[in-house]
Amino acid sequence: MQRGSIAFRLFWLSAGWLIIALVATAFLLTELYTQALDRDLSESLDFHIASLVGQTLSGETPGSAELAVADARFTRPTSGWYWQIRDEAGAVINFSSSLIGTVLPELGGAFDPSGARSGVVTDAYGQRLRVVERWITLDAAGRISILVTGNLSDLESQASAFRGQAIIVLGVVALILAAMSAMLARFALRPIERLREAVEAVREGERPTVEGDFPQEISPLADEVNELMRSNTQIIERARNQVGNLAHGLKTPLAVLRNEAGADNGLLARTVMSETENMSRIVATYLDKARLAARSSVIGKRADTAAVLARLGRVMAKINKHCDIATAIDETTPWFRGDESDLEEMAGNLLDNACKWARSTVRLSAGAEGRQVRVEIDDDGPGLTDQEAGQVLRRGVRLDEKTPGSGLGLDIVKELVDVYGGSLTLTRSELGGLKATLLLPSARGGVRL
Repeated sequence: MQRGSIAFRLFWLSAGWLIIALVATAFLLTELYTQALDRDLSESLDFHIASLVGQTLSGETPGSAELAVADARFTRPTSGWYWQIRDEAGAVINFSSSLIGTVLPELGGAFDPSGARSGVVTDAYGQRLRVVERWITLDAAGRISILVTGNLSDLESQASAFRGQAIIVLGVVALILAAMSAMLARFALRPIERLREAVEAVREGERPTVEGDFPQEISPLADEVNELMRSNTQIIERARNQVGNLAHGLKTPLAVLRNEAGADNGLLARTVMSETENMSRIVATYLDKARLAARSSVIGKRADTAAVLARLGRVMAKINKHCDIATAIDETTPWFRGDESDLEEMAGNLLDNACKWARSTVRLSAGAEGRQVRVEIDDDGPGLTDQEAGQVLRRGVRLDEKTPGSGLGLDIVKELVDVYGGSLTLTRSELGGLKATLLLPSARGGVRL
């Protein structure tokens, strides 16, 4: 999962809520367990005091050594489990053997109507004790108090241990659930990944449309993408036709003006001839630009870079007999992601320019540079200075305005490079002349092996 992705956000959102919920569950379970222990302690103390009351009412004297509670904790010193019997004056009549060496603090609070009360005290050893005290009346001994205590600190220790165990167990459960959440997030978002791959396959020219079996939530999106591409193709075709119609519509009036101006040698005729030539050139230029932009905007095209360049090299070698064109195309040169004729126009114009200026040698090479196609054309001609290279690459400056030539020229090459998001650089070649370097987008999976 990458940071910022939907799967990453879903994972951390679910993991955060899981941690909060499970920590809250651990403390809630601990609280419930503590209440259960406390209730059990209270019931146990009520049972023990009822047992002592029953023994005294059945005939045992309060100070008799026969009085006892059937719980071994009342025989262990400092256990926190004590019982004692006092008379109405407060004198201790009897007590458990666990109370030896310990003096219980006085329990505050009022008695209820039945003569009983309860509370919490701390003994001399720092132990918190829950105390239950009850007054009863005997015929022989009069009113006596029976008091029983239980160790509340032990209960709190048990609750603390339970809390630690609960946190550990629920922590493991949280890790398991978090892992499940991550797997579910990846599984649930897998259709989106498939849709991305399908769109990329269309962009790379591997498929004409977005295809695949998608869930009903995503299937409409795939249909809309296909409809958008179809609509985009129609709009481009319509715009190209309109530009073509406009250009053809202007050609006839311009031709008439040139013919009329050509019949006269006056200043006005020469001016009209010059301006109509400029107008014709402007119309042709923008028609070419519109045609190139429309053609290269079509999604899903790719071309075999090595095959196109090899073919260009052979053709240029036949046309330019004075040049020795050496080709060095790497076997792993990736395919060009775009129209084949656009690649021919870019590389062809640069190669034609190199042949015109070369003295005897032109070198054509290609390979891969990262995720791009690299095309290099070197010549042994006079080359360009850095200032001249910067000038010819500025928008509006055409190479064929400086020297005679044919084809679309450097301006069209720059336009096409910009359309495809590539780059064109002119530097000094190792052969002594000009080196033109094209970097263009490569198509996925189109590598020659």
